[in-house]
Amino acid sequence: MKNDRFWKRISTAIIIAGLCLSCESSTIKKTEQVKAAENQNTELNVDYGELIIKEKSDYLMIPVYVTVHDQNQEDKLNFSRSYERANKPLYNIIFYHKQDGISHLLLNQKAIINSFDFLETKTSNKPPTRFWVYKILEQDTNQDKKLNSEDAVIGYLSDLSGKNLQQITPNNSQIINWVVVASQNALFIKILKDSNNDKKFTEKDKTNFIRVNLDQPGMGTEIISDQIEQQIKSYHTP
Repeated sequence: MKNDRFWKRISTAIIIAGLCLSCESSTIKKTEQVKAAENQNTELNVDYGELIIKEKSDYLMIPVYVTVHDQNQEDKLNFSRSYERANKPLYNIIFYHKQDGISHLLLNQKAIINSFDFLETKTSNKPPTRFWVYKILEQDTNQDKKLNSEDAVIGYLSDLSGKNLQQITPNNSQIINWVVVASQNALFIKILKDSNNDKKFTEKDKTNFIRVNLDQPGMGTEIISDQIEQQIKSYHTP
């Protein structure tokens, strides 16, 4: 009698374990099917802009636009139209060498290029300095699942080949404008900093100016120190 009860318990345990494995297998299978269906309903379109030709450069440039069409829902990362051309975000730039026909990409990560400008300085007794200046959105800094004017806009420099890409403004900032001072071979940039670390850029945040040495491009140095700002405030303290 005891043996019968024992074997009944063993049988019941085996049946329950089998049902659990079956349910788990079914759940995994359904998850895989859902992912497969999502991939089938997502279409990635790559488009190329017009050739950009600078006679002073050995390279041609081809803008790369990418759009993701999801038949079920909008792309999880939405992009502001202020950073689009023909409703397509500029994701990258192809640099093509005119002589040897070799191509390469400017960026090796997902990002949006807000703008890019040709920069040239000329001073006596020195060869001209030529760069490309970029404004790039890399991260959803306010974590609203969108890349737009509310996120950080970072400054970068590259040589005319699109290589030696250097970040020149801080991560927690937005570029407002910039100007070249040829006599100093320097780039001066006005930025807005997320000074209160609330992951937003508002009128409550501080502006500053940074200087980038074009002889040795790299992260710019801030011009207005905390000490200077405290002095300014002290003159106006009631």
